[in-house]
Amino acid sequence: MSMSDELVDPGEALVSSATGRPLTKRGEATRRRLLEAAELVFADQGYHEASIVKITERAGIGLGTFYLYFDSKQSIFEALVLDLNRRVRHSMSEAMSGTTTRLEAERAGFAGFFRFTAQHPALYRVVREAEFVSPEVLRMHYTRIVEGYEAGLRAAQASGDVDRALDPETTAWALMGMGELIGMRFLLWERDADGKPPAELDPVVLDGMTRFIDNALAPRAGDEKKEG
Repeated sequence: MSMSDELVDPGEALVSSATGRPLTKRGEATRRRLLEAAELVFADQGYHEASIVKITERAGIGLGTFYLYFDSKQSIFEALVLDLNRRVRHSMSEAMSGTTTRLEAERAGFAGFFRFTAQHPALYRVVREAEFVSPEVLRMHYTRIVEGYEAGLRAAQASGDVDRALDPETTAWALMGMGELIGMRFLLWERDADGKPPAELDPVVLDGMTRFIDNALAPRAGDEKKEG
């Protein structure tokens, strides 16, 4: 395994997995270019066909420079999974800021997720390949999303916004699974007459999904009595 440094989420720590040293602003910019190139290369060619040479060529960065930031193809792949994870969580939390009810937060959060997915379809292929390339990082990707989700559901249950009989952890995983497959069907697979993917999720699909979630999460009659 080569992810010892990457497991601390290098997108947030901003250190080199190769040297363990903090990055300068210039170093951060170079690392970002490498990750952006890796996102495209891994999405286009898959992990096994991708190579460090192809990534550095796409980034316009010398091969030797690569090893100042990552020590292997696997280490940049793992860093990319965590980087995509950090960015999709940011997109979701940013979209949810300012909402006042759990249903509003659900709709806004999924809108943020789908917006990011439409802009970064590599998220699907990279995460799926992580199951075989780096299972521990795959698990971390999902767990980090679910932890915040679960906390939000617990808070909504405490305020009476969500059915208190629901198990927050199970519910969080179920909703995340729904979002992933909706995105796959209506963003990743969808194409217009010119063969182009949509720039955003069809509002009709988002409305239907939101209604489904509202029905699933809504407090039940007499729910307030269960508190005591």
